[in-house]
Amino acid sequence: MSSPIDFNSKTILITGGAGFIGSRLAHYFQRNYPKARVIVFDCFRSGETFPHGNLVSFGHYKNLLGFSGEVICGSINRSEDLARLHDYRFDYIFHQAAISDTRVYNQEIVIQTNVNAFADILALAKKDRATVVYASSAATYGSQPSPQTIGKERPENPYGYSKYAMDQLANRFSRDNPDLSVTGLRYFNAYGAGEFYKAKTASMVLQLGHQILSGTAPRLFEHSDKIMRDFVYIDDVIQANIKACQPKKTGVYNVGTGIARSFQDIADILQRELGTDLGTDYFPNPYTGYQMHTQADISLTQRYLDYQPEFTLEKGIKAYLPEIKRLFTEENNEPV
Repeated sequence: MSSPIDFNSKTILITGGAGFIGSRLAHYFQRNYPKARVIVFDCFRSGETFPHGNLVSFGHYKNLLGFSGEVICGSINRSEDLARLHDYRFDYIFHQAAISDTRVYNQEIVIQTNVNAFADILALAKKDRATVVYASSAATYGSQPSPQTIGKERPENPYGYSKYAMDQLANRFSRDNPDLSVTGLRYFNAYGAGEFYKAKTASMVLQLGHQILSGTAPRLFEHSDKIMRDFVYIDDVIQANIKACQPKKTGVYNVGTGIARSFQDIADILQRELGTDLGTDYFPNPYTGYQMHTQADISLTQRYLDYQPEFTLEKGIKAYLPEIKRLFTEENNEPV
């Protein structure tokens, strides 16, 4: 992927840089811009969990194996940790750190982590005159009908609301600082290398792939051929982040493929690629009000960021399979 910007000799901050998307950004810059100074800031995983059992932090050192840039262990919620960042002058800030678990209902901790800390990141950007690209989310739309379109938001959980509040904060900041660039990216269902340590919140591509590799039929909700999502491969997510750095691209943009595919499609593509015929193990959907269809309206992203998704679900799964197999063998299917 070519970039309109030369990041060599630039100083780049990636918050949440040991997580899924953050770590892929770190490796991208190291691989393509070896003269860039890249600083990863992450609290890393401690084993602490939320009441529902999911991890508080998904950051993992193994996502950074091979990365030779600078690493700072710290929390975006602690001012003393953020103070360490004032020793640098950043040109670009990729803000990926957040509570990204939609099942965390503690509104206080979600808003503190996702909204209050974002205000601190924006203050840092103002000091350094840095360009900011931050992770928003398709969760801002709630169960609005497809295609999900900018300006038609209705979040239905604390996480979705926090991302919507971040978008509003970014909008006010941009209005007050018109010479600075702040761009939000609403990721739809991202999948690919780096997500394994998200454990139970990793994509169904990874989870179903490991079920099939274990010799068991993939488990899906009944009627999964009618449950549709916009699945976007990690390379296209990185493409959007890089293109969002272009001057005067301030705003919020959807990042997906613009095409909805079913969970049944995932299982079928995986079995076809793996040469298996295990059938499908269906079970009742236990959730009421379950969202049945998401599909990103990417027209603004295409128009203003020159974003063109390159990976169909078939192409993305095929590219991801070697990593899925490696993880199944080397990690024993347990993210620790």
